Amino acid sequence: MDHELVGLRAEGRRPPGGAPFALLAFAVALIPLKPSWLWASLVLGLAALPLVLPGQRPGPRWRLSPAGLQLIGRDGGIVQSYEPGRVQELSISADEQVLTVHHKFGTTQLGTLPEMGFEPHAFFVTARRAGIPVHVVDNDFAPDPDEEQDYLDVEAALMSAVIEAAEPSGGPVTLTSQSEGASRLRAALLGGTAVCLAWLMVIVSAVQGVESVSARFGAGLWALGGTLAALAVRRRLRRTSPVHWAISDEAVQDIPAETIGALLLGPGPELNPLSGEPEYAPLTAVVFDHRLRVIGQLNARGMDEFQLAHTLDEHGYRVVSTAPAAIRPSEYGLDGLPEIFSQVPGGRLVVGEDGLGWADMAGDVMLKMPADRIGVVELLTVDGHAWLRVYDTDGEEFLAAPLKALRIARTDLREKARAVGLPVTDAEYDAYLSAAFHGAVSTIAAEDPSPLPTPESGPGALLDVTPRARLWAYGVTAAIALLVTVTIAWVILGFRPVMAWSVPLGLLVGFLGAWFYDRNRSQLRVSMHGIASVTRLGRTDWSLRRETVGGVGIDHSGEGVPRLVVWSPAGRVLRRVSFAPDLAELRRACERYGLPWGPPDGAGSAAPPPEI
Repeated sequence: MDHELVGLRAEGRRPPGGAPFALLAFAVALIPLKPSWLWASLVLGLAALPLVLPGQRPGPRWRLSPAGLQLIGRDGGIVQSYEPGRVQELSISADEQVLTVHHKFGTTQLGTLPEMGFEPHAFFVTARRAGIPVHVVDNDFAPDPDEEQDYLDVEAALMSAVIEAAEPSGGPVTLTSQSEGASRLRAALLGGTAVCLAWLMVIVSAVQGVESVSARFGAGLWALGGTLAALAVRRRLRRTSPVHWAISDEAVQDIPAETIGALLLGPGPELNPLSGEPEYAPLTAVVFDHRLRVIGQLNARGMDEFQLAHTLDEHGYRVVSTAPAAIRPSEYGLDGLPEIFSQVPGGRLVVGEDGLGWADMAGDVMLKMPADRIGVVELLTVDGHAWLRVYDTDGEEFLAAPLKALRIARTDLREKARAVGLPVTDAEYDAYLSAAFHGAVSTIAAEDPSPLPTPESGPGALLDVTPRARLWAYGVTAAIALLVTVTIAWVILGFRPVMAWSVPLGLLVGFLGAWFYDRNRSQLRVSMHGIASVTRLGRTDWSLRRETVGGVGIDHSGEGVPRLVVWSPAGRVLRRVSFAPDLAELRRACERYGLPWGPPDGAGSAAPPPEI
């Protein structure tokens, strides 16, 4: 079998829908049929029809192979084809993972890889194995060597993992996603009770007689309400269905252990349990064989990545993570520096007139780097920490270390080195000064803005809509529902039924609808890791890492009401937030956890580079 990657797609039928068919029961209930048992049978049969209707067949799926990138239709035929002879290269955007086909007549964007059913790193590896050129670019189609290097590092880790001989061991273990058992049981009991009560009322209406329009109208509403309650419960149970992982020395999720070369854990596609379509998920698993071919894409929705990765590793399987390797706090020592650095207790980097030196606790210089050998001293930021790189006069790097290990602050090193005439470059600090100067001139501020504090650790701040907005939503929803029910009752039944049941029913429906939406609405989580939109029940709608966020603030450029947006460092709008939290609280949270407030090119939108 050649290297081939098939996009994720639901097998068999999609999850059934049929909610519009629930109106058939309501329409039939208004027809005066006799005898009553026939009327009740038709109404209840049509009310149950949406529950038994099969879903549609799965949509087309993408396939990547040496024959190119193809869209396979439902009948197995090729709908679209991008042959290697017509394609110059493929590119993947680093931020949004948009796949673009480059050809001699221009470019064609096919969509995001997760929505096409592809895990980005698996797609990258398979394309290279199939002989199709693929590169990682930024949002402006410019090469992004750092991001592409991350993809190449993952590929190298996979190659190393599949070559090594693995010996799975250990007893069978079953991992389960974060349980919502009590919530599922409560939803099933409440929903089942509501359905039984509603359909029982239809039978009672048939027994008592349905000669009047009002009786048939009320029974139709009960049938419609019961069907909608059943559909809502089924939707809830399907969306919160737990995920189980069976891991043993013989197989992982029914994939034989002898065929598994490595497992790749990271963000990717998963099937939406409601629509059956692939969508972005924060954790998925891709299984490779020993020839680096994809043999399975596994669902890990709701699983704990730590538990899953370590359980697989302890059973002898090779696990590779797509997360970039971050330096642990314990690694900010003297590893990798010259041996004399670690041999000097309390040593630190010092700047002298004759170059750089390594001094002991007493201040005596034990090692010198002469100024005539130093070509350039570069200061930069790596993973949120200040680093030093020293190049010789031939352009070769001979020292690279975090300033925390060298025990010197960024400002001290930069100022002292410039004072003695050493060539120093600190592009990030120079850019920060330039932005601050232009911001100060444009705003003609009387006082200098206070610098952003050091980002705090912890789970972060969870920001919700304001209480006033919540009350307004409840009121508007209840008013609309009340207006609809009163209008229907007034036109069909007259004044007395309006006062008898339509007013309380309208208010009840309005408040229940607002409550169902309110209990799982989106919230903003701001932390040192970035910004994310999460629901009150814990589901993550979207998440952006801190290094990909260029600014958070209000966008007044569009028409209509200003929107809360998240910008990339290049100024591109990454996300538009559909709800408005308390802006003062949001700004305090951004300043507290180190996220820039305002657009990237605005004054005060970026913090100064880290000192350590």
